[in-house]
Amino acid sequence: MTTDQEAARHKAKMEKRKAVQDAEVASKTVEKGLLIVNTGPGKGKSTAAFGLMLRALGHGWRIGVVQFIKGAWSTGERKALEAFADQVSWHSMGEGFTWETQDKARDIAAAERAFAKATELMADPAIRLLVLDELNIALRYDYLPLAEVVATLRARRPDLHIVVTGRNAKPELIEAADLVTEMTLVKHHFAAGVKAQEGIEF
Repeated sequence: MTTDQEAARHKAKMEKRKAVQDAEVASKTVEKGLLIVNTGPGKGKSTAAFGLMLRALGHGWRIGVVQFIKGAWSTGERKALEAFADQVSWHSMGEGFTWETQDKARDIAAAERAFAKATELMADPAIRLLVLDELNIALRYDYLPLAEVVATLRARRPDLHIVVTGRNAKPELIEAADLVTEMTLVKHHFAAGVKAQEGIEF
């Protein structure tokens, strides 16, 4: 086959693929606020949520962030988003992981305060995207009533997008979600003795 024949064959193949793809895209007509869950043992769940925030900021959206476990950490994303203080309502309300606090009652109280803030932001019509960072961890340790949390997320207003992060997402939350991504651990530098590094982990 000559180069010209190869090019013509490729062009015809791509024309057919484009027609199929265009028809597929045109058939999708529903527009709604999504419940998105980033879970799994791999790194990148919160990072993906913050990447989505960057995209939304580019479109001028107002965004809410509630961090359920992370609290006192000074993270790069939080510092960077201070430049968008007029668009981002950021609330770090956790007190660290449960092995750090070693006080379940205190952890439950912190999670309850964080979820109260989340419901407050859900009611704000100016907020178009809400990130509930590490909510899955709070649910995993039974800091919050699962049925109540899932019902509240299901009852979100139609135009609100919510992203929930954290490993071990509950099946009930996965069932309620519109989009679920599981980050799979293939290899992690921590296993080779590399510590958490500024700009990469926080």
